[in-house]
Amino acid sequence: MYFLLAIFLIAGMVWSVWFKKLTLWGAITGGVCALLVFAGAGFTGLGMMTAFFVAGTAATSWRAADKKKLEIIDDERTGRKAGQVLANAGVAAIAGGFAIAFPEYRSILVLAIAACFSSATADTLASELGTIYGKRFYNIMTWKTDNRGLDGVISLEGTMLGIAGSLFIALIYAAGFGVSWHFALLVAAGTVGNLADSVLGAALERKGLIKNDAVNFLNTLIAALTALALQAVLVSF
Repeated sequence: MYFLLAIFLIAGMVWSVWFKKLTLWGAITGGVCALLVFAGAGFTGLGMMTAFFVAGTAATSWRAADKKKLEIIDDERTGRKAGQVLANAGVAAIAGGFAIAFPEYRSILVLAIAACFSSATADTLASELGTIYGKRFYNIMTWKTDNRGLDGVISLEGTMLGIAGSLFIALIYAAGFGVSWHFALLVAAGTVGNLADSVLGAALERKGLIKNDAVNFLNTLIAALTALALQAVLVSF
């Protein structure tokens, strides 16, 4: 089993660097994060992380020429750096580390890991595909019409695509851990995280107070905390 894990991780790292999806340090950081996610959530966790990476890469590459015309920066040509990897998978990796240290809380930490990838996938699909397929764009803070692609700007189509991303991760979680009300919980947590990303973008990133990596890290953290809070509330009933 561990031999297959090593082959999978090494192959993924080499592929990512070779095709310039990640820089060398980005790939190494991704490998470390993947190991921690695996320690916390097993192959299902690794599957969710892989699904996020594949879906995010495909969404970012989709109609790249159109995005370039809209002056949306495409960093796929140089590869994502270590900081960008940590921004999307860092919270899940931390949760995996906690699962190693506190195995008695593993089941709840697995939920947090899944929520992180639910939010990260939702955010990526909403922003990358919503920019292309959205019809009307609004500032999430003021609800006034705004320019597509700007921080904190959303569309109905992008939001629905984000929910589809959360559903994708929830399906993988259900395949590994069984169908339960956790499915709906993960979709809700992912959607909250995605919308929080837009709020942070409009309120802080657009003003230069924080950068995109911080926004991505915080949206996954908010999704994880939302999942844990919903779990606690539902268990109490």
